Amino acid sequence: MSQYNAADIKKDRLRFTKNKQSSGLILLSIAANALYFVSIYSSDVGGYYYRFFIVLSIVYNLIFMLTAFLASEGVKNYKLSYAYTAIVLGALQVARIFFIPMRAHREPNPVVGAETLTVMSGGQFRYVTACLLISAALLICAGVIGIRKSTVLSKYQAELRQMNREG
Repeated sequence: MSQYNAADIKKDRLRFTKNKQSSGLILLSIAANALYFVSIYSSDVGGYYYRFFIVLSIVYNLIFMLTAFLASEGVKNYKLSYAYTAIVLGALQVARIFFIPMRAHREPNPVVGAETLTVMSGGQFRYVTACLLISAALLICAGVIGIRKSTVLSKYQAELRQMNREG
């Protein structure tokens, strides 16, 4: 029997533990996304948000949260494709900044006597942008960690299969 070093033990543990780190990061990204859409959907600026594109935003949010949760469960079990899914979702979160937040921040406020000159004030714009960027960063980190751990586990399992064939 060969001597095991700390690196071998760490790799062997992956076979018996879940990838809670990546999974947890994705769940936190869902929470950051929830803060984003609560801020957007609770705004009522002269009916600006009551347009068709908000319906698309709501549908996207539902699909995003379901896909992110599925990715969370997938990366927890070292499924490589779900780690890539998390990275794609992270990139989409960054792209979302240019839709509702950016447009609402540029759109003149239709409410007479409003405190801000645009539909979305600078403070709200910074807040929702931060929520989306945090969500994106968490998803991308979860994906990178998931890829790294899944690859290490896959290679280790291949080594074990090779040793069993030889042994």
